[in-house]
Amino acid sequence: MDPAKEYSIAIVGGGIGGLCTAIGLLKQGVDVHIYEAAPQFSEIGAGVSLGPNAARALKMIDQTLYAGYEKTCTNNALPEKRHHWFTFRIGDDASKTLPETHLLDLHCETGQSSVHRARFLDELVALIPKDIAQFGKKLVSIDEVADSVTLHFTDGTTANHSAAIGCDGVKSITRPLVLGPASPASTPTFTGKYAYRGLIPMSTAASILGDELARNSQQYLGHGAHILTYPISNGEILNVVAFGTKDDGVWEGDWVKPMDRASMMREFEGWIEPVQRILGLMEKSEIWALFDHPPAASYVSKSGRICLLGDAAHASTPHNGAGAGQAVEDALILSRVMGCVRDGREIERAFRAYDVVRRPRSQMQVEKARWAGLVYDMQAPGVGDDLAKMRIALADRKWLWEHDLERDVGEVVRLFWEGRRVNGVER
Repeated sequence: MDPAKEYSIAIVGGGIGGLCTAIGLLKQGVDVHIYEAAPQFSEIGAGVSLGPNAARALKMIDQTLYAGYEKTCTNNALPEKRHHWFTFRIGDDASKTLPETHLLDLHCETGQSSVHRARFLDELVALIPKDIAQFGKKLVSIDEVADSVTLHFTDGTTANHSAAIGCDGVKSITRPLVLGPASPASTPTFTGKYAYRGLIPMSTAASILGDELARNSQQYLGHGAHILTYPISNGEILNVVAFGTKDDGVWEGDWVKPMDRASMMREFEGWIEPVQRILGLMEKSEIWALFDHPPAASYVSKSGRICLLGDAAHASTPHNGAGAGQAVEDALILSRVMGCVRDGREIERAFRAYDVVRRPRSQMQVEKARWAGLVYDMQAPGVGDDLAKMRIALADRKWLWEHDLERDVGEVVRLFWEGRRVNGVER
């Protein structure tokens, strides 16, 4: 730790966002402590996509982070598909109004690059000193005073630090503490969409679908639903996600439930043959309700001692493949501005600068992810199933992948230093 930095930071949550933040802060010499509710570091789910912006952010936080990403990432199998994000196809011909159509090959620097959540997390954990993490620490509340916070956990213990960063996911405990429990934005909202998720051995998938469709990322679009497939685990597994629409917009019970296979097959009855083959291979699967967060008025509490990061700040649907990437961007910007902080009195100024830089972009991603899901499901107003308009909408990714992160780093640092000066005098 940097002895000149006389403060400590609590990170609530040890997922990808929390660990990337911890690594970034450690590199800046900040005293960091991680509190994780689970008995060990863990991630739920299989593949997680990281686009060009996320890859650059990892590299900017720490080259070792990027090395871990390169070590665990999986791309399309065919060399000529290395920079393909997805091949979009029409999958729904039940109405007989659309042909089986190849819509678009969408390219980006990294292509459809995915990491297995647990394996990537292992790479991150290897960069964390063992003595900074405590497990079985489920947060109950945080008391804020002028120059510190006290975290209260369900096991009856407490922890005192200069400030706290909430990285505790879509069901965040810290979010209501920042926004107020009465705020409509403090809790996630059901988006009307759900997803059947399953994994298929690649050898099986390739024997049924052929190498072109099985070993390279695909999306099959239709009316009210779509399916995406892409390789994970060094190409040994085909990750399959089939999305549907809840017509009444209501979800009851657990967010994750066992799959009703017969119901899933009925939903995709009449879709093209590759889709039927893929669904036929999904023996063990689950159905996940998709929730996201309404826009938050701030990612920082009124006292300035708690801030939100990753899904706790801006949980989104997965349709841009950008949720984890936005958490990595958050980690980059927050760790860089915290590197400017000399003592605890300056933390609020750093948190506020982070909020100014990150909130507009991350909340735009939540909105655009919802929109992308509607485009895939041929439900987007003004687009529908017009193939020409769909191609234009599908290609709208420059704002996400080509964003200038160096500029954001410069801006957050500028805002911090500008806030330290009043009438030309440094405070």
